[in-house]
Amino acid sequence: MNITAIKPLICHCYRTNWVFVKVETDEGIHGIGEATLEYREQTVVQAIREIERQLIGKDARNIEALWHECYRDTYFRGGPVNMSALSGVEMALWDIKGKALGVPVHQLLGGKVRDSVPCYANGWFSPAKTPAEFAEKAKTAKERGFTGLKWDPFGKAYLTIGKSELRQALNCVEAVVEAVGDQVEILIEAHGRFNVPTAIKIGQALEDYDITWFEEPVPPDNLDALLEVKKRVRVPIAAGERIYSRWDYQTFLQRRCSDYIQPDLSHVGGIGEVKKIAAQAEANHIAVCPHNPSGPVANAATLQIAACVPNFHLLETMALDVQWRADICDEDITFQNGRMSIPEKSGLGIELDEEEIAKHPYESKPLRHYRGDLTDIRPANAVEWYH
Repeated sequence: MNITAIKPLICHCYRTNWVFVKVETDEGIHGIGEATLEYREQTVVQAIREIERQLIGKDARNIEALWHECYRDTYFRGGPVNMSALSGVEMALWDIKGKALGVPVHQLLGGKVRDSVPCYANGWFSPAKTPAEFAEKAKTAKERGFTGLKWDPFGKAYLTIGKSELRQALNCVEAVVEAVGDQVEILIEAHGRFNVPTAIKIGQALEDYDITWFEEPVPPDNLDALLEVKKRVRVPIAAGERIYSRWDYQTFLQRRCSDYIQPDLSHVGGIGEVKKIAAQAEANHIAVCPHNPSGPVANAATLQIAACVPNFHLLETMALDVQWRADICDEDITFQNGRMSIPEKSGLGIELDEEEIAKHPYESKPLRHYRGDLTDIRPANAVEWYH
């Protein structure tokens, strides 16, 4: 079953653009993956085309060999662009193999250890700005069945934060905690914003709110800085969405830089790579909580890996999405009592509609984190995309 084409597809999705990958074979079976790299979508598309040149004519079933060949021959190994491109292609290869054998991908990885996965919500807050607005949005998310809520309350602060800004952020946290009660977990995101003393100050202030974790308190490029924060605050730390291989994760896990790790299937090398990273984490008794804010194919692939990883803990889920998400794919996801069911269709269990994708061409979008409009993550007409 030889590869005949690898086709990148871009679909605008309001805050960024989804990047999908379609791998075609000479036996008529195709697979799809996702390589969404926010704000560098066109760059990762070119990297996908580089991989296509290398893999044309190769047997699509030999996933491990093809992955290592692509990783080896990049020469300048790792990094978000190359690994995101490889992630999307690798997902598509698993999809092909599952379809060819008539089984879901999780069966190829050892089978399920759970039938559904607990989820927490991201994007539930859009476009809230004040503590009162966040509280009302939190009540709505709780009514939808979410038992965990994550958001970044820190405005446009970078490296440091003023007293009034910090008080506003803490007021927001307090308002949400009071609005949802003890049944909903609170997860605070920092997007790698702060220097060490500021992150420690914030982390210590968050100790009063019984949060589940404080995510990416410092920029991701210095593990000693993250470890320093972890040692000096009494709230759990989550990190790892911007780590791009099992080799980088090995050092991260050996240093015990966080309590929860957050590999992203679209950036870290794909399904097989996350399975290997999860095994490393399991040996260190660390929970795996995949970073999963992207599109429908990444979500489908992440559900497959969450099904078969014993030390999986929580899955990130976007509470709402653009209306055309339902048009560009046949996604069939059930969400009930705070959990998503594992699909049982062959492969990844999802197909794309290229004609519908073409109706939403690429649009350049800037990073919002430091402009003051971070919470404008979804359009006003955003909808639920699951049953």
